[in-house]
Amino acid sequence: MDDVPRGGGWRTVGSGGESTEQAAPPAAPAGAAPRTVIEARAILVGSGIDITALGATERTGGAPLVLELVGSLTGTALPGGGRGVAVLYRSGAAVFFDVTPAGVAEALRQIAPRVRQPLSDAERDTEVLEIAVDPAGRELIEGNTLLLADVTMEKLQIVADILAKSVSLAHHERAVERQFERVEPFAADLGRSGRGGRELLRQIGSTLLAEHQVVAGARVDDTPELLWDHPELERLWGRLRDEFEIRERSRALHDKLALVSRTAETALDLLHNTRSLRLEWAVVGLIVCEILLTLLQWGLGVAGHGG
Repeated sequence: MDDVPRGGGWRTVGSGGESTEQAAPPAAPAGAAPRTVIEARAILVGSGIDITALGATERTGGAPLVLELVGSLTGTALPGGGRGVAVLYRSGAAVFFDVTPAGVAEALRQIAPRVRQPLSDAERDTEVLEIAVDPAGRELIEGNTLLLADVTMEKLQIVADILAKSVSLAHHERAVERQFERVEPFAADLGRSGRGGRELLRQIGSTLLAEHQVVAGARVDDTPELLWDHPELERLWGRLRDEFEIRERSRALHDKLALVSRTAETALDLLHNTRSLRLEWAVVGLIVCEILLTLLQWGLGVAGHGG
């Protein structure tokens, strides 16, 4: 099994924030200003990431892989001593905290061989959230800024979980809209096009695949396993889940997928019924023709005997 490339500037971090390597990244530049705002950026890079092949230790279920990166926006150390943090998910989402655009690009380049069905830059969905640290303030969301009393690796993972689900939902929402646009003309054109049935079968297959990716891949309905060990973070996770409308969007997506599937299946049934009706009429026509031929032969025979 290949390890994560360490020369590129990262190291693996355990789910609780502890580093699995002893070597620490270079220290922050002398005189660096204290970090008060951290940028969180989530990117959907593909249909999945093989995090096991990236050197991850044994992980249960959908536990993410946490990496410390070198190349943060300010050089300020984050929990665990890193200058930037990346959280990778099996669903294909990568969430970066306090990482420069160059650092993000380099990290994506290094994990690219482990990405299944990679998306192009134009196809990637992105979500950005600012995290402001205020020890004396309340933990709440103001606009596109999340206010935290402190920053821990566990809190970063909670934020990453919501952002990863949000970009995955956005990707599937756009895909379902495209499916709606394709199903309608095929359903309307069933009586005039022989390719309608094949296209509808493709739509049903695409819908089932999308539903599998949402349920089994993105796990948008699941509670992160981290909350089992840190129940005190459940309020933060619930607040972020409500702010990004994860439950509502997930429910709406499932409803749309079900509607697309029912529409395609109904149109396919109509197509089959239409073809069955045509076959029945063809059989009736053959029977009528056979009766007419029999009557004609009988009439000719009678006329011959009469002559």
